[in-house]
Amino acid sequence: MSTSEELTIRQAVPADAEALARLHVDVWEDAYSSLMPVSIFESRRATIPERIEGWRRNLTASAASTLVAADSHGLVGFASVGPPREEDVNVEDELWALYVRAARWGTGVGHALLSRSLGDRPAYLWVLRGNDRAIAFYRKHRFVEDGTERSDEYGTELRMVR
Repeated sequence: MSTSEELTIRQAVPADAEALARLHVDVWEDAYSSLMPVSIFESRRATIPERIEGWRRNLTASAASTLVAADSHGLVGFASVGPPREEDVNVEDELWALYVRAARWGTGVGHALLSRSLGDRPAYLWVLRGNDRAIAFYRKHRFVEDGTERSDEYGTELRMVR
């Protein structure tokens, strides 16, 4: 895939649900393969039909706004921004998700999605500890760790704010 081919960023629509579900599973593996056991990715792949329905619901009724990045081969990334899901933050936006296919890392897709979805507004996000590439990306975009952590079956996440 050429990294210089034209990129389109647009609002996700319910018709994107299947492509988004498959992309979401793929980019999780791209981002976290060195941080999580293979069984997690196998489990996610086994539930793609449910994930498609979940995306369809999210794209019709969620408080989040989701943008997708697409090239001539299909979706290559997405960003979801919504209201804060925690009460101890003093910003109006949370970056719920930002994922890009590994083949497009370093090509500006993540920057374009973040810029279009949040601009320069104050916001916060959660990033998996050990995901050094993502942490560096967010620092470059003025996010800093605030010392808050949370853990679940996937690992420990760090909160970053700007």
